[in-house]
Amino acid sequence: MDDNHASSLPHRAQRVIGAATVVPLQGEIDVLTAVPLTARLDALTADACPDLLLDLRSVSFIDCAGLGVLCRARNRARARHGRVRLVTDSAHFGRILRCTGLTGVFEVLPEWPEDPAAPVVAELPALSAD
Repeated sequence: MDDNHASSLPHRAQRVIGAATVVPLQGEIDVLTAVPLTARLDALTADACPDLLLDLRSVSFIDCAGLGVLCRARNRARARHGRVRLVTDSAHFGRILRCTGLTGVFEVLPEWPEDPAAPVVAELPALSAD
């Protein structure tokens, strides 16, 4: 962890492409950054039918608190008939999802989608708690 970790935010300004809100994430998503990131994602999932595309390609580390933030955003979006998709080509992140039993819970895209606003291809299983 670097000396400026606590003051850095894991997200940059989001942008809207079609109906999808793209949120580029960076650095470490952990217990120190979970609170501000949760607040940002809560705001983005507050309306009906949120469509978030979280770009994790610049994320260097994620812990259980970070996974909890992603699960919360996904659950909030699904409760409002929306979705959260993750963009990452990290084999390490894939292993984390497998080890935590979250494989298949998120729609994980290995590269940037041609059409970020494309409809859901398959339904994903629900997680238990918000």
